Amino acid sequence: MAGEALALRRQRKETSRPSRHFIRCIMILEVAILDIKPGQSPAFETAFHEAAPIIAGMPGYQGHEIRRCMEQADRYILLVKWRRLEDHTEGFRKSAEYGRWKALLHHFYDPFPTVEHYEPVSAGG
Repeated sequence: MAGEALALRRQRKETSRPSRHFIRCIMILEVAILDIKPGQSPAFETAFHEAAPIIAGMPGYQGHEIRRCMEQADRYILLVKWRRLEDHTEGFRKSAEYGRWKALLHHFYDPFPTVEHYEPVSAGG
């Protein structure tokens, strides 16, 4: 009887709260604040439009969004959803396609952006 109760508790725990590994597999969010050299925002937006299919074609890519800051001219935020951290850091950054991405976009940044990665947090702790 005690063994059955213990097995039932384990089953409830496993089904009621996803494991940390499962949560990591859901999505990683890459966040970059992009400060563009003054007056170059229109050219940056054109280049980004050309560069977007490069990142969108990478394994593990799940979507992106870019937004212009309303308070600071020439500032953007880039949010990219990846299946795993390594899809960005190993897959994209070490790919031949990344060279094209760099050539299109990196000369617009001043300073060069800091890129951070965020993972989901379990509400249950």
